[in-house]
Amino acid sequence: MVTIRLQRSGAKKRPFYHIVATDSRSARDGRCIERLGYFNPVAKGNETPLSVDLARVDYWIGTGAQSSDRVAGLLKGFRKQQSSAAA
Repeated sequence: MVTIRLQRSGAKKRPFYHIVATDSRSARDGRCIERLGYFNPVAKGNETPLSVDLARVDYWIGTGAQSSDRVAGLLKGFRKQQSSAAA
């Protein structure tokens, strides 16, 4: 099954996560099918804390992919932010 989850990268004590579509059996930092965006929990200044390609996320969810709890929360907040910015 395909899952949408976080893939950690970055330095020690300075995490950076890619939001990826991957096989659920692969390791956390293993091979991914597609990168869908990124999440930077320690963003400062003008750095963007979250960037997601919602069209591709919707495609993967439409084909049956399951998102992890953390990614689902991030997507919910991102969609809310995008809808309030558009209004």
